[in-house]
Amino acid sequence: MEKGIVNLIGATTENPSFEVIRPLLSRCQLYVLKPLEKDDLLQLLHRAIANDVELQKRSINLKETGAMLRYSGGDARKLLNILELVVEAANEGETVEITDELVENRLQQNPLAYDKDGEMHYDIISAFIKSIRGSDPDAALYWMARMIEGGEDPQFIARRMVISASEDIGLANPNALLLANATFDAVMKIGWPEGRIPLAECAVYLACSPKSNSSYMGIGRALDLVRKTGNQPVPLHLRNAPTKLMADLGYSDGYKYAHDYPGNFVRQQFLPDSLQNERLWEAQHTPSEEKLYQRMLQCWGDRFSQGADPALKGGM
Repeated sequence: MEKGIVNLIGATTENPSFEVIRPLLSRCQLYVLKPLEKDDLLQLLHRAIANDVELQKRSINLKETGAMLRYSGGDARKLLNILELVVEAANEGETVEITDELVENRLQQNPLAYDKDGEMHYDIISAFIKSIRGSDPDAALYWMARMIEGGEDPQFIARRMVISASEDIGLANPNALLLANATFDAVMKIGWPEGRIPLAECAVYLACSPKSNSSYMGIGRALDLVRKTGNQPVPLHLRNAPTKLMADLGYSDGYKYAHDYPGNFVRQQFLPDSLQNERLWEAQHTPSEEKLYQRMLQCWGDRFSQGADPALKGGM
Protein backbone atom coordinates (compact mmCIF):
# COMPACT_ATOMS: atom_id res chain seq x y z
CA MET A 1 0.00 0.00 0.00
CA GLU A 2 2.80 2.44 0.81
CA LYS A 3 4.46 1.77 -2.55
CA GLY A 4 1.21 1.96 -4.47
CA ILE A 5 1.34 -1.68 -5.57
CA VAL A 6 -2.01 -2.40 -3.93
CA ASN A 7 -5.04 -0.10 -3.90
CA LEU A 8 -7.29 -1.18 -1.04
CA ILE A 9 -10.98 -0.27 -1.11
CA GLY A 10 -13.13 -1.66 1.68
CA ALA A 11 -16.45 -1.15 3.39
CA THR A 12 -17.65 -2.23 6.82
CA THR A 13 -20.68 -1.73 9.01
CA GLU A 14 -18.40 -1.90 12.06
CA ASN A 15 -16.29 0.90 13.50
CA PRO A 16 -12.92 0.58 11.71
CA SER A 17 -11.07 1.66 14.84
CA PHE A 18 -12.30 -1.58 16.43
CA GLU A 19 -12.07 -3.94 13.45
CA VAL A 20 -9.07 -2.75 11.39
CA ILE A 21 -5.52 -2.98 12.73
CA ARG A 22 -3.80 0.35 13.37
CA PRO A 23 -0.96 0.01 10.83
CA LEU A 24 -3.48 -0.62 8.07
CA LEU A 25 -5.92 2.05 9.24
CA SER A 26 -3.16 4.68 9.39
CA ARG A 27 -2.43 4.11 5.67
CA CYS A 28 -6.05 4.50 4.61
CA GLN A 29 -8.28 7.46 3.89
CA LEU A 30 -11.41 6.90 5.98
CA TYR A 31 -14.85 8.05 4.84
CA VAL A 32 -17.87 7.82 7.14
CA LEU A 33 -21.17 6.96 5.41
CA LYS A 34 -23.95 8.35 7.55
CA PRO A 35 -27.57 7.05 7.58
CA LEU A 36 -29.78 8.64 4.94
CA GLU A 37 -32.20 11.35 6.04
CA LYS A 38 -35.98 10.95 5.89
CA ASP A 39 -36.37 13.08 2.76
CA ASP A 40 -33.68 11.07 0.94
CA LEU A 41 -35.39 7.78 1.81
CA LEU A 42 -38.82 9.03 0.72
CA GLN A 43 -37.37 10.24 -2.57
CA LEU A 44 -35.83 6.82 -3.09
CA LEU A 45 -39.15 5.10 -2.35
CA HIS A 46 -41.11 7.18 -4.85
CA ARG A 47 -38.43 6.77 -7.49
CA ALA A 48 -38.42 3.00 -7.07
CA ILE A 49 -42.20 2.78 -7.34
CA ALA A 50 -42.23 5.01 -10.44
CA ASN A 51 -39.18 3.64 -12.31
CA ASP A 52 -38.54 0.03 -11.27
CA VAL A 53 -39.56 -2.35 -14.06
CA GLU A 54 -41.22 -4.87 -11.74
CA LEU A 55 -42.85 -2.38 -9.40
CA GLN A 56 -44.37 -0.51 -12.36
CA LYS A 57 -46.49 -3.59 -13.02
CA ARG A 58 -48.21 -3.26 -9.62
CA SER A 59 -50.70 -0.75 -8.27
CA ILE A 60 -49.02 0.64 -5.16
CA ASN A 61 -50.51 3.19 -2.76
CA LEU A 62 -47.90 4.48 -0.31
CA LYS A 63 -50.34 5.45 2.45
CA GLU A 64 -47.94 5.39 5.45
CA THR A 65 -44.14 5.34 5.57
CA GLY A 66 -43.27 5.56 9.28
CA ALA A 67 -42.66 1.84 9.81
CA MET A 68 -40.64 1.48 6.60
CA LEU A 69 -38.37 4.35 7.55
CA ARG A 70 -38.00 3.07 11.10
CA TYR A 71 -37.16 -0.47 10.04
CA SER A 72 -34.69 0.69 7.41
CA GLY A 73 -32.62 2.62 9.95
CA GLY A 74 -31.41 5.03 7.27
CA ASP A 75 -30.17 2.18 5.04
CA ALA A 76 -31.37 2.47 1.42
CA ARG A 77 -30.81 -1.21 0.71
CA LYS A 78 -32.95 -2.25 3.68
CA LEU A 79 -35.67 0.17 2.62
CA LEU A 80 -35.88 -1.27 -0.90
CA ASN A 81 -35.83 -4.82 0.46
CA ILE A 82 -38.76 -3.96 2.76
CA LEU A 83 -40.67 -2.44 -0.14
CA GLU A 84 -40.08 -5.53 -2.28
CA LEU A 85 -41.09 -7.88 0.53
CA VAL A 86 -44.36 -6.07 1.20
CA VAL A 87 -45.30 -5.82 -2.47
CA GLU A 88 -44.49 -9.46 -3.27
CA ALA A 89 -46.64 -10.64 -0.35
CA ALA A 90 -49.75 -9.10 -1.95
CA ASN A 91 -51.87 -10.95 -4.46
CA GLU A 92 -51.38 -10.30 -8.18
CA GLY A 93 -53.71 -7.68 -9.58
CA GLU A 94 -54.73 -6.11 -6.27
CA THR A 95 -53.74 -2.65 -5.13
CA VAL A 96 -50.98 -2.78 -2.55
CA GLU A 97 -51.89 -0.24 0.12
CA ILE A 98 -48.78 0.15 2.26
CA THR A 99 -49.50 1.02 5.89
CA ASP A 100 -47.39 0.87 9.03
CA GLU A 101 -49.45 -2.06 10.31
CA LEU A 102 -48.94 -4.00 7.09
CA VAL A 103 -45.18 -3.46 7.17
CA GLU A 104 -44.91 -4.53 10.81
CA ASN A 105 -46.97 -7.67 10.17
CA ARG A 106 -44.87 -8.62 7.16
CA LEU A 107 -41.50 -8.10 8.83
CA GLN A 108 -42.22 -9.42 12.35
CA GLN A 109 -38.77 -8.50 13.62
CA ASN A 110 -37.06 -6.10 15.95
CA PRO A 111 -36.38 -2.91 13.97
CA LEU A 112 -33.75 -1.56 16.33
CA ALA A 113 -30.14 -1.32 15.29
CA TYR A 114 -28.09 -2.56 18.21
CA ASP A 115 -24.85 -4.50 18.09
CA LYS A 116 -23.89 -5.77 21.53
CA ASP A 117 -20.26 -6.16 20.44
CA GLY A 118 -19.85 -3.10 18.24
CA GLU A 119 -19.92 0.69 18.24
CA MET A 120 -23.66 1.01 18.88
CA HIS A 121 -23.22 -0.89 22.15
CA TYR A 122 -20.68 1.64 23.40
CA ASP A 123 -22.51 4.68 22.04
CA ILE A 124 -25.79 3.85 23.75
CA ILE A 125 -24.33 2.90 27.12
CA SER A 126 -22.33 6.14 26.97
CA ALA A 127 -25.53 8.11 26.30
CA PHE A 128 -27.26 6.27 29.16
CA ILE A 129 -24.55 7.02 31.74
CA LYS A 130 -24.22 10.64 30.61
CA SER A 131 -27.99 11.08 30.90
CA ILE A 132 -27.81 9.88 34.52
CA ARG A 133 -24.85 12.16 35.17
CA GLY A 134 -26.74 15.04 33.57
CA SER A 135 -29.81 14.42 35.81
CA ASP A 136 -32.23 13.63 32.95
CA PRO A 137 -34.46 10.69 33.97
CA ASP A 138 -36.39 10.76 30.68
CA ALA A 139 -33.25 10.34 28.61
CA ALA A 140 -31.94 7.67 30.97
CA LEU A 141 -35.13 5.65 30.53
CA TYR A 142 -35.04 6.11 26.76
CA TRP A 143 -31.48 4.84 26.36
CA MET A 144 -32.21 1.99 28.78
CA ALA A 145 -35.21 1.03 26.65
CA ARG A 146 -32.99 1.06 23.56
CA MET A 147 -30.64 -1.40 25.24
CA ILE A 148 -33.47 -3.61 26.49
CA GLU A 149 -35.17 -3.77 23.09
CA GLY A 150 -31.81 -4.41 21.44
CA GLY A 151 -31.23 -7.49 23.58
CA GLU A 152 -28.54 -6.10 25.89
CA ASP A 153 -27.55 -8.25 28.87
CA PRO A 154 -29.49 -6.78 31.84
CA GLN A 155 -26.55 -7.54 34.14
CA PHE A 156 -24.42 -5.21 32.03
CA ILE A 157 -26.92 -2.38 32.50
CA ALA A 158 -27.14 -3.02 36.25
CA ARG A 159 -23.36 -3.22 36.60
CA ARG A 160 -22.89 0.14 34.90
CA MET A 161 -25.43 1.74 37.25
CA VAL A 162 -23.45 0.47 40.25
CA ILE A 163 -20.39 2.22 38.80
CA SER A 164 -22.37 5.40 38.10
CA ALA A 165 -23.74 5.44 41.66
CA SER A 166 -20.18 5.68 42.98
CA GLU A 167 -18.57 7.76 40.26
CA ASP A 168 -21.23 10.39 39.59
CA ILE A 169 -23.41 10.49 42.73
CA GLY A 170 -21.05 9.32 45.43
CA LEU A 171 -21.17 11.13 48.75
CA ALA A 172 -23.96 13.46 47.59
CA ASN A 173 -26.33 10.53 48.13
CA PRO A 174 -24.65 7.39 49.52
CA ASN A 175 -27.97 5.51 49.33
CA ALA A 176 -27.62 5.48 45.54
CA LEU A 177 -24.90 2.85 45.73
CA LEU A 178 -27.05 0.72 48.04
CA LEU A 179 -29.98 0.87 45.63
CA ALA A 180 -27.79 0.19 42.59
CA ASN A 181 -26.27 -2.84 44.28
CA ALA A 182 -29.72 -4.07 45.34
CA THR A 183 -30.89 -3.60 41.75
CA PHE A 184 -28.06 -5.76 40.47
CA ASP A 185 -29.03 -8.50 42.96
CA ALA A 186 -32.71 -8.19 42.04
CA VAL A 187 -32.02 -8.56 38.32
CA MET A 188 -29.92 -11.65 39.03
CA LYS A 189 -32.75 -13.16 41.10
CA ILE A 190 -35.87 -12.39 39.08
CA GLY A 191 -34.52 -12.44 35.53
CA TRP A 192 -36.29 -11.13 32.45
CA PRO A 193 -38.65 -9.45 31.57
CA GLU A 194 -39.57 -8.35 35.12
CA GLY A 195 -35.97 -7.25 35.68
CA ARG A 196 -36.70 -4.15 33.62
CA ILE A 197 -38.78 -2.77 36.53
CA PRO A 198 -36.01 -2.49 39.19
CA LEU A 199 -33.63 -1.35 36.43
CA ALA A 200 -35.99 1.51 35.57
CA GLU A 201 -36.52 2.39 39.24
CA CYS A 202 -32.78 2.60 39.80
CA ALA A 203 -32.13 4.61 36.63
CA VAL A 204 -34.71 7.24 37.60
CA TYR A 205 -33.40 7.40 41.19
CA LEU A 206 -29.79 7.85 40.03
CA ALA A 207 -30.73 10.49 37.47
CA CYS A 208 -32.75 12.47 40.04
CA SER A 209 -30.10 12.24 42.78
CA PRO A 210 -27.72 15.11 43.58
CA LYS A 211 -24.31 14.55 42.03
CA SER A 212 -20.76 14.51 43.39
CA ASN A 213 -17.58 12.96 42.04
CA SER A 214 -15.38 14.02 44.97
CA SER A 215 -14.48 10.45 45.98
CA TYR A 216 -13.85 9.52 42.33
CA MET A 217 -11.56 12.53 41.92
CA GLY A 218 -9.95 11.84 45.28
CA ILE A 219 -8.83 8.33 44.41
CA GLY A 220 -7.53 9.68 41.10
CA ARG A 221 -5.37 12.22 42.93
CA ALA A 222 -4.22 9.55 45.39
CA LEU A 223 -3.17 7.15 42.62
CA ASP A 224 -1.34 9.94 40.83
CA LEU A 225 0.46 10.87 44.07
CA VAL A 226 1.48 7.25 44.68
CA ARG A 227 2.87 6.94 41.15
CA LYS A 228 4.87 10.14 41.59
CA THR A 229 6.22 9.52 45.10
CA GLY A 230 6.72 5.75 45.12
CA ASN A 231 6.78 3.56 48.23
CA GLN A 232 6.77 5.99 51.12
CA PRO A 233 7.42 4.33 54.50
CA VAL A 234 4.53 3.88 56.91
CA PRO A 235 5.10 6.08 60.01
CA LEU A 236 6.27 3.97 62.95
CA HIS A 237 3.31 4.84 65.19
CA LEU A 238 0.90 3.40 62.57
CA ARG A 239 2.67 0.05 62.32
CA ASN A 240 1.59 -3.02 64.25
CA ALA A 241 3.96 -4.44 66.85
CA PRO A 242 3.06 -8.14 67.26
CA THR A 243 6.58 -9.08 68.44
CA LYS A 244 8.87 -7.71 71.17
CA LEU A 245 11.55 -6.88 68.59
CA MET A 246 9.12 -4.76 66.58
CA ALA A 247 8.02 -2.98 69.76
CA ASP A 248 11.66 -2.33 70.66
CA LEU A 249 12.18 -0.83 67.20
CA GLY A 250 9.43 1.70 67.89
CA TYR A 251 6.58 0.07 65.99
CA SER A 252 3.21 1.40 67.23
CA ASP A 253 5.01 3.70 69.67
CA GLY A 254 2.99 6.87 70.21
CA TYR A 255 -0.15 5.68 68.45
CA LYS A 256 -3.30 7.24 69.92
CA TYR A 257 -6.43 5.07 69.97
CA ALA A 258 -9.22 7.37 68.75
CA HIS A 259 -11.92 5.82 70.94
CA ASP A 260 -10.01 6.77 74.07
CA TYR A 261 -10.58 10.48 73.36
CA PRO A 262 -13.64 12.78 73.45
CA GLY A 263 -15.70 12.50 70.30
CA ASN A 264 -13.71 9.41 69.29
CA PHE A 265 -11.13 11.63 67.62
CA VAL A 266 -7.61 12.86 68.34
CA ARG A 267 -5.25 14.65 66.00
CA GLN A 268 -2.28 12.66 64.81
CA GLN A 269 -0.42 12.05 61.57
CA PHE A 270 -1.70 9.32 59.25
CA LEU A 271 0.04 10.14 55.96
CA PRO A 272 3.73 9.39 55.34
CA ASP A 273 6.11 12.02 56.72
CA SER A 274 6.92 13.52 53.33
CA LEU A 275 3.23 13.73 52.34
CA GLN A 276 1.63 14.79 55.62
CA ASN A 277 0.33 18.09 54.20
CA GLU A 278 -1.20 16.63 51.03
CA ARG A 279 -4.94 17.10 50.38
CA LEU A 280 -6.63 14.50 48.21
CA TRP A 281 -10.35 14.68 49.00
CA GLU A 282 -12.10 17.96 48.18
CA ALA A 283 -15.73 18.27 49.29
CA GLN A 284 -18.37 19.48 46.84
CA HIS A 285 -21.58 21.51 47.17
CA THR A 286 -24.20 18.97 48.28
CA PRO A 287 -26.07 18.91 51.62
CA SER A 288 -24.88 15.40 52.45
CA GLU A 289 -21.26 16.15 51.66
CA GLU A 290 -21.38 19.48 53.45
CA LYS A 291 -22.02 17.63 56.73
CA LEU A 292 -18.94 15.48 56.15
CA TYR A 293 -16.83 18.51 55.34
CA GLN A 294 -17.97 20.45 58.40
CA ARG A 295 -17.01 17.48 60.58
CA MET A 296 -13.55 17.44 58.98
CA LEU A 297 -13.22 21.16 59.70
CA GLN A 298 -14.20 20.52 63.31
CA CYS A 299 -11.65 17.71 63.61
CA TRP A 300 -8.73 19.01 61.57
CA GLY A 301 -9.20 22.76 61.42
CA ASP A 302 -6.73 24.51 59.10
CA ARG A 303 -5.73 21.34 57.29
CA PHE A 304 -9.16 21.14 55.63
CA SER A 305 -9.84 24.86 55.40
CA GLN A 306 -6.70 25.73 53.43
CA GLY A 307 -7.48 25.91 49.74
CA ALA A 308 -11.14 24.97 50.26
CA ASP A 309 -14.05 26.63 48.51
CA PRO A 310 -15.11 29.70 50.59
CA ALA A 311 -18.75 28.61 50.34
CA LEU A 312 -17.85 25.34 52.05
CA LYS A 313 -15.88 27.01 54.81
CA GLY A 314 -18.88 29.01 55.88
CA GLY A 315 -21.45 26.31 55.36
CA MET A 316 -24.14 26.16 52.73
